[in-house]
Amino acid sequence: MPTTPAALAQLPVRHLGVSDLLACADLSENRGWPREEHKWGFLLTVGTGYGIDDPAGDGLLACAVVTSYGPELSAIGMVLVAERYARQGVGRRLMRHLLAEAGDTPLTLHATPNGQPLYEELGFTRTGRAEMVRGRFTSTTPAPAVPVRPATAEDLPAILRLDHEVFGLDRTPLVTRLPAFADHLRVAEEDGEITGFAAAWPNMDTHVVGPLIARDPGTAQALIASLAAASDRPLRTDIDVRHTALLSWAKENGLDPIASNAVMVRSLPDLPGDWSRRFAPLTVAAG
Repeated sequence: MPTTPAALAQLPVRHLGVSDLLACADLSENRGWPREEHKWGFLLTVGTGYGIDDPAGDGLLACAVVTSYGPELSAIGMVLVAERYARQGVGRRLMRHLLAEAGDTPLTLHATPNGQPLYEELGFTRTGRAEMVRGRFTSTTPAPAVPVRPATAEDLPAILRLDHEVFGLDRTPLVTRLPAFADHLRVAEEDGEITGFAAAWPNMDTHVVGPLIARDPGTAQALIASLAAASDRPLRTDIDVRHTALLSWAKENGLDPIASNAVMVRSLPDLPGDWSRRFAPLTVAAG
């Protein structure tokens, strides 16, 4: 079994599929993350997984997922290295492989404080920050009276148009899977126009709110409040810190900060689209 960084650097990187879901979840658990099997299944379906098999025959040594939005952007997420191989250059080895595979395609990712120095070394720059909040929604501070309702199949074309406009790229493969992936999908509608949408999808004992796209902070609040009313679980979401009004409102309603991650890009000055209407990602692993 290779034990040196030089030997580990020679191990092959392979593509992962849905059949590797449990091995990815095991690796998450190994690093103290939740298993998140529902999310792994989604990411390995809409994205491309990469992994290095443990030469000891014990599952995966490392993994990552890349979600492509065409030649203009790909998102890297779920970069994990088994604890027994940590701090031996494996993460750098895997990331260099992903960069080579990406070629000229710009990249984005959410970086933990521990991972940020490596990503900076590899040419990523920080363009923003997202604050993860979690808790039982209390409705202490009511949301504005913006009309919100469950989404229907007829809403999908309008949702796709709005998502493309705000995200700046075509996310059809992800957005069309939301009705099956999420437990709840809501739209805000005013004067016959869909002005925002949000999903709540199950993740262990929580519902994660994302994506959250809305005309303004009041509409975003109304969408979150509607999803909270439909859920019997704590909520979790990752809010762009520039949306100070939404963050303050979420904290007033019982969602406490639990982490803060840097939003980073490579080969781009900033993310495409309209950040002022993009309040939370579908998941930090895919954007």
